[in-house]
Amino acid sequence: MLYLDASALAKVYVREPESEEVEAKLEGRRDLLVSDLTVTEVVSSIARRRREGRIPSAEAPRLYRAVLEDLERGFFHRVGLSPDAHREAERLLLAEIPLRASDALHVALAALSGADSLYTFDRQLAAAGQHVGLEILA
Repeated sequence: MLYLDASALAKVYVREPESEEVEAKLEGRRDLLVSDLTVTEVVSSIARRRREGRIPSAEAPRLYRAVLEDLERGFFHRVGLSPDAHREAERLLLAEIPLRASDALHVALAALSGADSLYTFDRQLAAAGQHVGLEILA
């Protein structure tokens, strides 16, 4: 199972230099995990790009609908936030790896969901993922 954080998932919907690479790695996979936290962070990224004028205003709602439609069609498996995920994230926050709360939640969600790998372009998140035994794709 492969858990995607927002830095990887956003590249599926918003054209970035690594978008083709991400799409190639994800093509045909049926073991992709995302959380609602990931979705919210992707939507935040889309909204920021709209505010900055990097994507047209009308494009943001279309991209948001595309993310939700892919979730509904089962392209991604949803991983839910639970009290166990919060406790695991808190344990990681007290470890030696510096993490933001949302990054700790991503690592906890990946670990608790049975993922064996994490797709991220965030170095600190990758280091934390390695710390808990996840293979890192980037």
